[in-house]
Formats: sequence, C-alpha cells, structure tokens
Amino acid sequence: MKVHVYSLEGKPVEEIELPAIFDEQFRPDIIKRAVLAAQSARFQPSGADWMAGKRTSAETWGKGHGVARVRRVKGIRYPAAGRGAFAPFTAGGRRAHPPKVEKVLRERINRKERRLAVRSAVAATKEKKLVSSRGHVAGSVAEFPLVVTDEFEGLGRASRAKEILRKLGLWQDVERVTKSKRVRAGRGKMRGRRYRQAVGPLIVVGEDKGIKLGARNLPGVEVVEVRNLNAEKLAPGGVPGRLTAWTKGAIQKLAGGLFT
Repeated sequence: MKVHVYSLEGKPVEEIELPAIFDEQFRPDIIKRAVLAAQSARFQPSGADWMAGKRTSAETWGKGHGVARVRRVKGIRYPAAGRGAFAPFTAGGRRAHPPKVEKVLRERINRKERRLAVRSAVAATKEKKLVSSRGHVAGSVAEFPLVVTDEFEGLGRASRAKEILRKLGLWQDVERVTKSKRVRAGRGKMRGRRYRQAVGPLIVVGEDKGIKLGARNLPGVEVVEVRNLNAEKLAPGGVPGRLTAWTKGAIQKLAGGLFT
C-alpha cells in the first residue's frame, strides 16, 4: 500500500510504500492486555498498619452480663465506657481484611504478545473509522496514515508547530482537547489529579530534533520517538485508533524491523 508524504504546507510531495506492520491483524484484546500490563507496572504497593484499630486497652466482660462478648472500652466516663472496640464491626476497630503489601498487583504479558499489541495498534492508526470512533476530530486530515516530511522533526517553537498542525488538519482535534478539561469526579481531585483532559494527536518521529520542545505546551499533543513506541501511547486506555502523524523517518525505521 502506498501513501503520500506531505510537506509542512500540507501538500503531497512524494509517495512511499507502507511497511508490512500496517497490515497487521487487528487484535483489540491483545492491545487491551498490553495497556493494562503497562499501567499495572506503575502501581505502588500499599497496605494498612498492622496495628491499626488494635491500639486499645479494651477487654471483653465475659459471660453472664447479657451482652455480646465483644471487647469493650474500660472506664467509668460516659459515653466511652462500655463502647465496643477492636472488632471489625465496631467504630474505630480493625479492618477484617485490610489491603496487604504482599498482594500481586502487576498484570504481566509475554514479550511476543506485547510486540504483537504494538504492531496491531500501529495498524489501527490507518483506519479512519477507528480514529473517529475514539472521538478524534479527523475530518480535515487528508490521508490515513498521515505521513509528513522529516522537516517536521525540527520544529522547535510552539507557534510554528501550531501553524503546521493547522495546515495538516490536526489542530481541530487539539481544540477539542482544550474544551474537554474538567474537574475530576470523586476523591481523586484532592489527591493531586484534580483535572481530567482528553487525549489529542500523537506525533511519531524517527529522531527528535526539537519537536518535543515545540509541541510540549500544546494541549493533548504527545511526541514520541518510534523506538519508544508502546501500546499505551498508540491506544490510551486500551482503545486503539489514536490520531497519529508519522514522519517519513519513523516509517523507514518501522520498515527496518522494529517490533518483529
């Protein structure tokens, strides 16, 4: 399959043959597994203090009092005296089955499956239907996959990068990301992750010559060198079909046998 290579002005300048990786079988199940494996590798083990809920002098009254034999707080002052303690069903008591540091949180995946997931996620980027179903605004993109000349890798200024993204038809998706920012629901907003934001275009380059610096402040835009590609970059949340722009150098490196 041949595709056009576009200049920074958004005009086709040549044609290249796509490597075989873009014809890989679509496997959303393997992609999901690879993404979960990558996410679980970042989990930090956590567990409860083994003495939590047990720091009390409470003792049971024993039999013959007509009450449950749960441990009770000592003392003569109301309302603490006689209050249940230590047991899991009492206020301030221990947990029956607290989280343990020993619990295995990581989901593992075989090396061949992980590489298959990357190849399948790469192939998914050429399907306009999958890209649109992810929520990306891709109506102005001329061709899938979108391949750009290697000059794209040297854009070191945000204003220049913004101008080129407009000409390539990717800026509408960046605007969608800007409007998507919202306060997170739940307790996470108090734990250093107050806002949620959609994922925008991915730019895959053969070599970083300044594009990471130029695109780092653009909302939702992510730049990655082709050798560092993984399933999570190509399919955030395990959903394949991310709107992706490739440089010619990145395509040539894929043809060299990466992820085989």
